[in-house]
Amino acid sequence: MSVLEVSHLSHSYGGREIFEDVSFRLLKGEHVALVGANGEGKSTFMAIITGKLTPDAGQVTWAKRTKVGYLDQHAALKPGMTIRETLRTAFDHLVTLEQEMLAAYDKMGEATPEEMDKLMKDVGDIQDILEAGSYYTIDARIEEVAGGLGLRDIGLDRKVDELSGGQRTKVLLTKLLLENPEILLLDEPTNYLDAEHIEWLKNYLTNYENAFIVISHDVPFLNAVTNVIWHVDNYKLTRYTGSYEKFEEMAALKRRQEEAAYERQQAEIKREQDFIQRNKARVATRGMANSRQKKLDKMEILTKRQEKPKPHFHFQPDRTPSRFVIEAQRLVLGYDTPLTKPVDIKVERNKKIAIRGTNGLGKSTLLKTLLGLIKPVSGDIEHGEFVSVGYFEQEEAKGNMNTALEELWQEYPGMTNFEVRAALASCGLTNEHITTKMTALSGGEAAKVRLAKIMQKPVNLLVLDEPTNHLDVEAKKELKRALQEYKGTLLLVSHEPDFYEDLVDTVWNIESWSTKIV
Repeated sequence: MSVLEVSHLSHSYGGREIFEDVSFRLLKGEHVALVGANGEGKSTFMAIITGKLTPDAGQVTWAKRTKVGYLDQHAALKPGMTIRETLRTAFDHLVTLEQEMLAAYDKMGEATPEEMDKLMKDVGDIQDILEAGSYYTIDARIEEVAGGLGLRDIGLDRKVDELSGGQRTKVLLTKLLLENPEILLLDEPTNYLDAEHIEWLKNYLTNYENAFIVISHDVPFLNAVTNVIWHVDNYKLTRYTGSYEKFEEMAALKRRQEEAAYERQQAEIKREQDFIQRNKARVATRGMANSRQKKLDKMEILTKRQEKPKPHFHFQPDRTPSRFVIEAQRLVLGYDTPLTKPVDIKVERNKKIAIRGTNGLGKSTLLKTLLGLIKPVSGDIEHGEFVSVGYFEQEEAKGNMNTALEELWQEYPGMTNFEVRAALASCGLTNEHITTKMTALSGGEAAKVRLAKIMQKPVNLLVLDEPTNHLDVEAKKELKRALQEYKGTLLLVSHEPDFYEDLVDTVWNIESWSTKIV
């Protein structure tokens, strides 16, 4: 039984074709990964099927009475509410049903036998819904899911106004899971989760009885939770069954078959055209030549697959700095209140360090403090001699109306137009991307622009805060290669052990520094 049907969907955005005559069905209970390179239209697809965006052509049909839950990382949280109060709103529809049930009980005192039968049936139906929705164990359910995703570490009585972008996303995801919709739509849910919370979400989704569609570039996560792959590529959507690894094998085979079919057809066309050219002027063979020309005219011509530009990242090393790039004594991180105990830190030249730990404990704060962008609560920080920094911030500035070209050119006004375009193209960006405003680029495309800005100057200290969050699988592989090749010091915040474990020399787990109980 299908819960979603999409037929003949076509859509373009900003003059750029995204989908062309796409049709498919989502079946009950399917666990689907929506995958594809950065900029192929995965988030646009989610916006279309949730009704936030109207396609140029085609139809989107959900099964009747299907409750759809969508993790929209741009959704707003109501100011002034605590995390707990926000999570309780997931059960608002059950609160309303309970009020209907209590009103039905009030009516029973004056009801006729016929009315009583109807009221009793309504009360029974509502009672079943309340029990199925865990209404009588709401607080325990909130504690369970909030704990699994790390919100208890932040504090359920904390105001949502005080939360970071990653913490807000955790609240939205927790609320969505508590709502328990028939269909879950998750757009990069692991981006702001730590390794242990990703593991919890893996177990949750593996055992999820209903259907879901998830966008993610985290391959181990996709292998664990999905059994169907929808691949968005060259304006089409192709369905594969099985794990992500199986999909990669099948997609590679499909590409080879398409390339072979194209080459065979091109060879056949050339043979036919040669025959027609040689024989169309001769009376004896003109009929055969005309016959072959008609055959050629009716042939459905295969088009050569458009290869996407592959990114190439390279970080330029700067002059050799002093032995210790950064030193800190009795450093306490925080804003109004301390987040850590006093710690001593030494970042040695050419060492590569990964930083991990539960969200909200200060990983981004640590980077900003070490770079001098914010002041510590207490302690001293000293930079070595000749230190030059390339810094990739986790959250991009909102409302950036520069095009990608303007964004890079503004940073490096001495570059020529050709040099700016070449620098962006080397990161896997097409001419369309280069002339598109930053706000209209996908998360992965915008990340490539920000990486391009760092790569234009020599640096001996790279500070990267979750650089892989929006990058597709190919771009992540290339970034890892470039970081392995980089001859300098690296401070890397990442929630993906697969990305950093064989890249770094040391892992700092800042949970051991925290003043919180984790």
